[in-house]
Amino acid sequence: MIITYLRRIEWFVALVLIQVLVLNNVHIAGYATPFIYIYMILKMSSGTSRSELILWAFSIGLLVDIFSDTPGMNAAAATFIAFIRPVFLRLFTQRDSTDEFIPAIKTIGASSFIKYVVVCVLFHHAALLMIESFSLLDLNVLLIKIGASSLLTVLCIMGIEGFKK
Repeated sequence: MIITYLRRIEWFVALVLIQVLVLNNVHIAGYATPFIYIYMILKMSSGTSRSELILWAFSIGLLVDIFSDTPGMNAAAATFIAFIRPVFLRLFTQRDSTDEFIPAIKTIGASSFIKYVVVCVLFHHAALLMIESFSLLDLNVLLIKIGASSLLTVLCIMGIEGFKK
């Protein structure tokens, strides 16, 4: 149990540092910015309670907000994705048993994992970028930012998954 929390804290610190020091400075064509910190939320065990998941998500989002000088946008989007993550996890896994598992390619299958990651990332980025723009006047630019940032984030997450093997 303690080892699990220590690993979560390691991932927490590493993802916040990567996000704040490196990825917040990556803006491809002014549209795409990867938000890799949500990887921690997506990879938490299926047995994690919703309240614990929301607490971790809010904490990592708030820390990214503090260092990025964004007033609560990442915390709100991360909390939102933590709230709806169990629904997507049940939607994309075909598990009849109540066994706990960590979402990964080898535990739920490649296609299910990719669908799960893509949908969660799209919802996160839609929430984050809609809060950031706070307007739907330029909907085309907003949709391009959501799509480009989502694609870049999914590629980064799949790269980390491939590297962890």
